[in-house]
Amino acid sequence: MKKGYILKRLLRSVISIIIIMLVVFTLVFALVPRDNIFFEDATYRKLGGKPDEKTDYVYNTWQKLGYLDYVRINDYCLELYEAGSDEIKNALNPDSKETADFVALYESKGYTIGYYTVSKRAYAYKDVPLLQRLWKWFSNLVRVDTIYSVQDPNNPDLERKVYFGRTPTGGLALIGSGTYHKYLLYTDSHFPFIHQNFITLNMGESYPTYQGLEALSVMFSSQGTEVKRDVTYETGETGSSAINFGSLTYKENLDRMDKKKFTDHYANYTTFKDQSSMVGTSFTMGIFALLLAYGIGLPVGVAMARNKDGVIDKLGMLYIIFITSVPSLAYIYIFRYLGTTLFGLPSVFTTFGPSDIRSWILPIISLALPSISSLMLWIRRYVVDQMNSDYVKFAKAKGLSRKEIFRSHIFKNASIPIAHGIPSSLAGCITGAIITEAIYSVGGMGKMLPNAINQYNNTMIIALTFLFSTISVLSVLLGDIILTKVDPRISLTDKAGRS
Repeated sequence: MKKGYILKRLLRSVISIIIIMLVVFTLVFALVPRDNIFFEDATYRKLGGKPDEKTDYVYNTWQKLGYLDYVRINDYCLELYEAGSDEIKNALNPDSKETADFVALYESKGYTIGYYTVSKRAYAYKDVPLLQRLWKWFSNLVRVDTIYSVQDPNNPDLERKVYFGRTPTGGLALIGSGTYHKYLLYTDSHFPFIHQNFITLNMGESYPTYQGLEALSVMFSSQGTEVKRDVTYETGETGSSAINFGSLTYKENLDRMDKKKFTDHYANYTTFKDQSSMVGTSFTMGIFALLLAYGIGLPVGVAMARNKDGVIDKLGMLYIIFITSVPSLAYIYIFRYLGTTLFGLPSVFTTFGPSDIRSWILPIISLALPSISSLMLWIRRYVVDQMNSDYVKFAKAKGLSRKEIFRSHIFKNASIPIAHGIPSSLAGCITGAIITEAIYSVGGMGKMLPNAINQYNNTMIIALTFLFSTISVLSVLLGDIILTKVDPRISLTDKAGRS
């Protein structure tokens, strides 16, 4: 396997992801009316009797989400005159020379001019082209935190440096001043024990749900009830809090409580909670579903092949046909009914919560059902095909027992394509949990996607699509690499891919 081939495959994977994101951007930003994003926005509804404020809020929100570029006459005049002066008051008049200049300037730049309903003041806006929006999203995807990341005009004396120190909990840390995060690198007692904020992914701010939080923060932050403990803040103040000191970020305007706890402007933070994140929940469920699928599907599929046309084979084929022909929504509901009726298991994940193993049983098994049938079918086919190969007849002629032939040759060869599919199967369990998580009310990524679609949370839709597509595309490459390790006869080359 040559490095050049891997690089080319990675490049093709990146191109595939870009194409997927272009399709999603087209669907979200071009085909869905942008007015729909305000359906779940309480602030928008409260502004119903204030038309000027409502218009300003709408265009500011569209600009923040990347739909358009928005400029107010107020911003234009502030560049000419001092705030609060008589000149600026006169300039904001709809009949003023400044308003005429503003309109002429932005019309020449291709902007559309609008006027507020009450004040009649002018504003200008121009839609951002789709490809430009996609480029901006990808160009800002990776964020590197430097000592110049924070630009706060109200804090001109902000010291800009990086130095070694300790967190309030005693962990070693690389601390920044002027950076967005305070602790760029730090240690603590939480897995994986060494954490970094120096390089992060920026997928935008969630809206309208989870307003004020970045999309990745929504997906990767713990859920549930805050886990409080006795802490000592930087100022020496003590108290009971769930604060995660490693998450401290810059805050421009400090309130009284911030000044009581912190010695600088790094006062924004997340908290520790008693449930895993959406990503953690989905990965946990997906991994256990994969283990269950392989633990059942492989041995049953082998038993079907070794007893071809027997009772086991016929029962197995009946299960495969049932899972293949019946819609997943139907058989999951059937399985949930049987599980709750016969075994008293909870019908929804939230009944006992993630800390109770009973909450996981039905969702994991339901998620594993289609993978089990697929593995049973394919391992049966591979084993039957190998059993009819010439080398098996030759091995029998040499006097090898049926058990030796099966263990040393048939199963080994039949398992090669199965091993190749392990990464894709894991990706399928994680990304294919949309229906399962929705039915069982599991707080994972699968449930988040349909919720984001229903709530027109475009930022979350794009972030989840990027995460799902990246996992799926890279799993194919990982499967090819595993294939070369399982079977040395297969190699990945620049010219032919496989030989």
